[in-house]
Amino acid sequence: MLPKYKTILLAIDLSENSAYALRHAVAIGRCHNAKVHLLHVLPDVEPAVLNYVATVMGEGRLADYELQHKEDVRDKVRVSVHEFAKSELLNNPEYLALIDDIHVHHGTPSSGKGRISHAFLGTMAKRLLRKSVRPVLVEK
Repeated sequence: MLPKYKTILLAIDLSENSAYALRHAVAIGRCHNAKVHLLHVLPDVEPAVLNYVATVMGEGRLADYELQHKEDVRDKVRVSVHEFAKSELLNNPEYLALIDDIHVHHGTPSSGKGRISHAFLGTMAKRLLRKSVRPVLVEK
């Protein structure tokens, strides 16, 4: 029996490669009537930069500022990802309805290591392939 996909999770960084992957994810989602979830990871600020800013602003003020603006940044990025998807699916706007949710998290994206590494499988893809209990599709 052929597999039926219900949910597709696509990590997206707003690059040309992400646009290509988005079109594939939506095509697969359309064939299986699956929902597509987009995930964008905002990199954490370097600790040295945080220490410097905390010294200048004061540690308490920096913490307050981060709390006040973290959700604003997430909302703006969520809008950017939605606009990116909308522009990539411009010729087929009905496919935009397959995108069920856009997730924005703070963390360390593992795959961005420069141009040479893009010729090979990224570390994030390798990690997903090793640890996932679900099927993972990797486009090279």
